[in-house]
Amino acid sequence: MSGDGEVGTEAELTLGTDGLLRLTWPRAAVITARDAERAMLRVNQLCGNDRHPMLVDMATTADVSRGARAVFGRPCQASRIALLGSSPVDRVLANFFLGINSVPCPTKFFTSERDALTWLALT
Repeated sequence: MSGDGEVGTEAELTLGTDGLLRLTWPRAAVITARDAERAMLRVNQLCGNDRHPMLVDMATTADVSRGARAVFGRPCQASRIALLGSSPVDRVLANFFLGINSVPCPTKFFTSERDALTWLALT
């Protein structure tokens, strides 16, 4: 878990054969700007010149720092982003992020993975 800025929180990132990026944060993650920078760098490296829809599993995320929210507000190789959560806290975190940041691509919060995947397929 993060907090001291040294160890950091590492997200799992995959690019499926279907062209879908999946970014999954560990349980009770506290996401710092450094964590967000590392995740977005990995997204851009994995995608290269191509853009892909991305499912971000943020269920059970404990907190997203102001610095991390700023990083997530920058353009990356995601063509659209579905934020997947499971609790009212996840919804509050997502709405806070969506409400104060200008998002670089279409971004929406979901509690249903099926609904999120359907929306991502609209690209």
